[in-house]
Amino acid sequence: MSYIKNIQSLAEYQELIASPKLTVVDFYATWCQPCHMIAPTFNELSSKYRHANFAKVDVDQLNDVSTTAQVRSMPTFKFFKNGQQIAQLVGANGEELKRLVAQHVGSPEECGSSSLNIQGHTDINEFITLNQVDCLNLKENHVAKSIFTKDDTYIESDVDEQLLISVPFNQAVRLHSIKLVAKDIEHAPKTIKLYANRINIGFDETDSTEETQLLQLALKDYEENVVIPLRFVKFQSVTNIIVSFGIVTYNFGDQETTSLKELIFIGSPVETTKMENLKKIGSD
Repeated sequence: MSYIKNIQSLAEYQELIASPKLTVVDFYATWCQPCHMIAPTFNELSSKYRHANFAKVDVDQLNDVSTTAQVRSMPTFKFFKNGQQIAQLVGANGEELKRLVAQHVGSPEECGSSSLNIQGHTDINEFITLNQVDCLNLKENHVAKSIFTKDDTYIESDVDEQLLISVPFNQAVRLHSIKLVAKDIEHAPKTIKLYANRINIGFDETDSTEETQLLQLALKDYEENVVIPLRFVKFQSVTNIIVSFGIVTYNFGDQETTSLKELIFIGSPVETTKMENLKKIGSD
């Protein structure tokens, strides 16, 4: 299974390589035969080293990214940590690619990676387009995307107990389960509605629009090692999900506001093959 992020913009590229994790970026072209030859090795490495970031940049589609990275031939693999390039490989040398990844990847503990690995699924928050996350009824000075960070920030509702957060993924994913981290249990939501692949849902629409799944939560759902399973068959190819907190019943302490420290999506990316790529390979 591949765990590779397909970069869509220069801003997304710059945000990804700034990560303290090892980030390996494959600069490729659809017409490049050596790129196709080494692609299975890159996919294999992305599955083996889940505590690193692996990404691809189509140089024909994202010329600004390849120019910024000073890429002149394909494939080129660039290795980053904290925004600094630490290694580079030019050419389809699979063994050297494996050696460089093993040399620079570090341990999961060093990378602060999540240990949520469930039946072939893991933390997929890295596939969220953070700068497009939106939240309705968010208290002033709170930032919607902070719910996907592993620091002390959190989100809290404003005028009542309800929160509605829209989460876009940069590629299709399968959702297996979620993990919730409460700021404090009194303000933690008791119910969650999930709407897969729906956009432009507001609070008025939550009553008239059927949710993909309704979660009625118990205190045990906030314990450290507990994940909440989803109806996997309903979340097989998700590009956007809306999460509604406190619509049916509010929070455990009947507080005036609802808060949540972290929301972790657990699943796997959907592997896709572009039809134009197949045509170009077949025409060579």
